[in-house]
Amino acid sequence: MTPAERDRARDYLHKTSENLLGATRGLSQSQLAFRPAPDRWSIAQCLEHIIVVENFVHDRIVDALRQPADSSKRSAYEGKDEALIERIVGRVERAQAPEIVHPAGRWPHDRLLPEFRAARGRSLDLVAKTTAQPRQYLFPHPAFGPLDCYQWMLLIGAHGDRHRIQIEEVAASPGFPSAAQGRATS
Repeated sequence: MTPAERDRARDYLHKTSENLLGATRGLSQSQLAFRPAPDRWSIAQCLEHIIVVENFVHDRIVDALRQPADSSKRSAYEGKDEALIERIVGRVERAQAPEIVHPAGRWPHDRLLPEFRAARGRSLDLVAKTTAQPRQYLFPHPAFGPLDCYQWMLLIGAHGDRHRIQIEEVAASPGFPSAAQGRATS
């Protein structure tokens, strides 16, 4: 990973983390649990999904980096990191998450933000400390095809940002509790 790539990934993960934390700061239990429609996720469910996906992707990156590098394989988005980010964050294409990463009430509401911070900390630590060349390691994304591990690092931030937008939509929905009720998150 070049120094510029490391800086880009670190800065992007920091920025998207701050955006997500800003969108969820101070929400009450009723605000976290509010679902704008029966087929839509609550803010708490979005947070849980983000955490589960981030942990899953982090572990897949670590596993991939332990394998022998294969410079003969190419990412489906080779040279198109920004296009990949835009495609993910843009939310033009709706996708159904695999059941394994659906929210299932894994953590109580008051644990969601600490769990997110821990997951993002692991991702940032990986970006800061890896000595591997993540561009030389690939594994497939179900919708985008093979991506190199550097792109997967960026995808962690983009995925969180995609759902941060969804969280903001939930908070802007009719019926969203306007007064803080219950204990706020930190």
